[in-house]
Amino acid sequence: MITTVLALDLGTTTGWALRLVDGTTTSGTESFRPQRFEGGGMRYLRFRRWLSDLRQTAGSIHAVYFEEVRRHAGVDAAHAYGGFLAHLSAWCEGQNIAYQGVPVGTIKKHATGKGNAGKEAVIAATQSWGFDPADDNEADALAILHWALATQGV
Repeated sequence: MITTVLALDLGTTTGWALRLVDGTTTSGTESFRPQRFEGGGMRYLRFRRWLSDLRQTAGSIHAVYFEEVRRHAGVDAAHAYGGFLAHLSAWCEGQNIAYQGVPVGTIKKHATGKGNAGKEAVIAATQSWGFDPADDNEADALAILHWALATQGV
């Protein structure tokens, strides 16, 4: 079954990878850094609008996979992640799109063979698959997409 799949590394700088129905893959990063004169929730509204724009550009999205983070380096990162996750899950529910979190260790083990691999190892793995990620956020999204395609029957 060939479907359009979106993989996300949620955060202030969100990594994304999109596999279209025709088999092509595009990827990148999108910044949702709070802007100077914005209220605290505006980054999430921009995130939802970006998701909708991505869906419109792709024609449709059949499934979304995202990095499921259970431990954060700081309180601000945890709060931001929770906000992005809440908006992502609500957006997917509203669009009737299946979504699933993938534990960090699962992604790293699939990409590198080690569940505790560092960022550079994940970047190197995605490069070995023919991609050239700009940073670890994009590399993580590509690794999530690679995992989903290899294990989820999408």
